[in-house]
Amino acid sequence: MKQSNIQFDNTGKLRHFLTIEDLPKQTLIDILDTAENFSTVGTQRAKKVPLLRGKTIVNLFFEASTRTRTTFELAAKRLSADVLNININTSSTSKGESLLDMLRNFEAMHSDMFIVRHNQSGAAHFIAEHVAPHISVINAGDGSHAHPTQGMLDMFTIRRHKKEFHNLRVAIIGDIMHSRVARSQIHALNRLGVPEVRVVGPHTLIPRDANALGVHVFHDLREGLKDVDVIIMLRLQRERMQGAMLPSEAEYFSQYGLTEEKIRIAKPDAIVMHPGPINRGVEIESSVADGPQSVILEQVTNGIAVRMAIMSIALGRKQES
Repeated sequence: MKQSNIQFDNTGKLRHFLTIEDLPKQTLIDILDTAENFSTVGTQRAKKVPLLRGKTIVNLFFEASTRTRTTFELAAKRLSADVLNININTSSTSKGESLLDMLRNFEAMHSDMFIVRHNQSGAAHFIAEHVAPHISVINAGDGSHAHPTQGMLDMFTIRRHKKEFHNLRVAIIGDIMHSRVARSQIHALNRLGVPEVRVVGPHTLIPRDANALGVHVFHDLREGLKDVDVIIMLRLQRERMQGAMLPSEAEYFSQYGLTEEKIRIAKPDAIVMHPGPINRGVEIESSVADGPQSVILEQVTNGIAVRMAIMSIALGRKQES
């Protein structure tokens, strides 16, 4: 379902950031370029810029994620915004108050942005459709649908190492079926002009419509790794699986785990990525995760700059209006 039109206001400026699908290429490049400008803020003595001073950003996490929530919080604070972290499990929604009632209360507190993470696909879009006109919404992950800020921080990490997208071969390996990250990565890679995007995994973890996403499907890891520039490993989403989709973790690692021996099939300068959290010995060997080709910790660092960029672009729209 195409949902990109709601992401822009009536002047054509980015208001919400809900999915990468159908966003113009230039919007993605603008985010990457803006993130580059923010990339050194964390290394400064005073790790703040005043762009969002006086703004209030609310983290609405209906699904737990320490890494994503903390990087959003850090990003907002480095932009000098005020941040509210709401524990949904102990909030009034668990006492019977509706979601829309809760949103109206936060709007009444003069909030400016909601960061939404939810286990239901489309939740962030639903909230964006119902918030007041002055509110911006960022999707921090909704069900198996999208995780657009993760997709963009991955693009930022790739660009920093590979400079250009037009000559790359990228392999995304693992649980494609249940991965909102993979969907956002695929949309971004295709939009930015990557000529070959591969997905690699067992038949049970590859969507039937994968070819329609503009990818090449591989079920043999060695074939999928041949001559690739970027290797993106995915976490097994066991919490979203129904029934026995895998025989065992040991067999999965044997067939699809990234090891020092298998990484040699890719190009010598290939980089290894993982959105985290890592299941060592299941998706990836520790020596690879911690090895010289791994940029996994860089992804975490880059996530702060990218989220700063997206928040500043969305809220900057109102400052200019």
